[in-house]
Amino acid sequence: MNGRERFEQDLTVLMSRLKVDVDKEVENKLNMLKDWLVNLQKKNVVKINHSVMELVCAKYLILRGYEVQLEYQLSDLLTCDLYSMKGYGTFIVEIETGFIPPEYALCPLTYTSARLASKIIRYNSHAGKFALGMPPHYILPFPRALAKPPRKRTQEEIESIKKLCDKYYQNPPVTEEEIRNARIQEIYIIDVDQAKVQEIDPGTYMKRALHRGMLSDYSSS
Repeated sequence: MNGRERFEQDLTVLMSRLKVDVDKEVENKLNMLKDWLVNLQKKNVVKINHSVMELVCAKYLILRGYEVQLEYQLSDLLTCDLYSMKGYGTFIVEIETGFIPPEYALCPLTYTSARLASKIIRYNSHAGKFALGMPPHYILPFPRALAKPPRKRTQEEIESIKKLCDKYYQNPPVTEEEIRNARIQEIYIIDVDQAKVQEIDPGTYMKRALHRGMLSDYSSS
């Protein structure tokens, strides 16, 4: 079995879980999204560990009244994982699997913190709401200041986040104004095994992770 066949087989197995408790309309929407991912995989655009999380999250959003698109192009430089619409509202979800490129093997948490901060900041201008999706076994090390409401963010925190992002992302660099206004509304914990999603607000998530000693703030280092 080659990679393409395995990709399709895995999505078919996942779809059997996702379709158990939905009506035909939802099933059809999920099938369309699955077919879109299969088409993208043929172009070597997507990977299976990322795609299965997208589909599980898509079902969660569809059941809450959203129209969902996957791997949606926002601009020449930016594509988001899930772009959802409900009424006049738009909602972007970015999936994080925890992958670290080999070139950042010696600074994985600092790099990931910068990547997450950059995503939160850049995607905010393209939708009314923004969320990060993650597997249950992963901790999101984004700067704790981004879990605060924008009005409670200090200038020192803004400058620290900019310094962190500029270390890894310069094309284009994020601005202090973008950092000042950026907000993450939700975190989705995506359990592919059970095909379920748990929703948690970023402030609560950050407090729990810090309380358990599972997280440090890499924007202040």
